[in-house]
Amino acid sequence: MLYRFTFQQNIQPEAIEETLFWAVFNAESVFGKPRVRLDASFLFDREKKVCVIDKTTEVGQHIAQVFTSLITREFGEEAFKVERLPSKEKETT
Repeated sequence: MLYRFTFQQNIQPEAIEETLFWAVFNAESVFGKPRVRLDASFLFDREKKVCVIDKTTEVGQHIAQVFTSLITREFGEEAFKVERLPSKEKETT
């Protein structure tokens, strides 16, 4: 499953990108840089102000949770919308 975060126009893309950086940095502190590099998948489109995080791994879930917490605190709950999207690959449980 993927989380797609869409931001209001008044939010600067640099601020979103920096917040994503801190969420990934936090995950590196918890899981280690190699595991984040192997298990995390995310992207940020600066023009559209859209961030997608794959939550199918423990690392991805952690990044999504920290990112959500940070953007809520920094920009407010009304500054973004988050949607759950199915991943293209079939998830296994």
